[in-house]
Amino acid sequence: MKILFPAIDVALVAATAFAAQSIPPDLRETALAIFRPLPSIPEVTNNPSTPEKIALGKALFFDPRLSSSGVFSCNSCHNLATGGDDNRETSIGHGWQKGQRNAPTVFNSVFNKSQFWDGRAEDLKAQAKGPIQAGAEMANTSHQVVETFKSMPQYVEWFRSAFPREAEPITFDNLATALADYEATLVTPAPFDAYLNGDDTAIGPEAKQGLALFIEKGCSSCHSGVNLGGNGYYPFGLVEKPSADILPENDKGRFAVTSVPEDSYVFRVPSLRNVAITAPYFHSGKVWDLREAVAIMGTTQLGQELTQIEIDRIVAYLHSLTGKRPEITYPILPPETPRTPRPRS
Repeated sequence: MKILFPAIDVALVAATAFAAQSIPPDLRETALAIFRPLPSIPEVTNNPSTPEKIALGKALFFDPRLSSSGVFSCNSCHNLATGGDDNRETSIGHGWQKGQRNAPTVFNSVFNKSQFWDGRAEDLKAQAKGPIQAGAEMANTSHQVVETFKSMPQYVEWFRSAFPREAEPITFDNLATALADYEATLVTPAPFDAYLNGDDTAIGPEAKQGLALFIEKGCSSCHSGVNLGGNGYYPFGLVEKPSADILPENDKGRFAVTSVPEDSYVFRVPSLRNVAITAPYFHSGKVWDLREAVAIMGTTQLGQELTQIEIDRIVAYLHSLTGKRPEITYPILPPETPRTPRPRS
């Protein structure tokens, strides 16, 4: 035992020295040149926020009558009680149809350059209109949606309060505007933001080591800015193409939007905020383990086989991106009237 204790002491000293050396002294300054902390008030282009629009948007977000069946709400696929997604490979929609891609989180989505995996919606307002009218999702029409909410006096009052200067406040465009206004409030400040703002104790040594590796390995080349992603388009398989079960051959990503051959298998880089609570991963939703997802990114995007220690540290850093979710009180929704269009199965 007298021989063993000094050996352990030496090992502990060596480990402590290694840990200290692996955290660059200028790490925060380097990080601030790549990332930005969440702003206290998100900016929504051409959509000034009001309490009335936010309240209306919240009611609409939780209202399943946006769907033709009366079954699916925005919250069905973007569950605010979990990670702002639905924890499924791909979502279930109208007639129990299975969607093509994994549902991205709605949290912090206001900071994305565009919406959807292929970037086909320029902002949250444009995105809100898509699922409502998609046959495999809510399968509704703009006319039916407007008639539905016109039939309920409480909604008529809410729309008038949210859009007081308009003669006809209940429009499909105004509905999408209100939804976007509410979704813009769904931001989740994380320990990493506190670290960027100067709090050295906000994240631990292993997370700081992971941050240093995240930058050193090149992960931050794509996952940068305020949302650690969401601000550019890159091929999935930049260096090495993933297996067909992770990258389905029948989904060519942004090519479907642009018809440009170079956009085949190109996708909008997802935000990494709250990534530890938004499994499964990738547009196919085929990977459920964050460690496995990091390893796949290493080989496919960076051309590197990350060691288990490197993966552990990067994952520790990614956990520092799990933010404080807003308190959600379920809204009491207006009842239907005899004039409300009936659900369609």
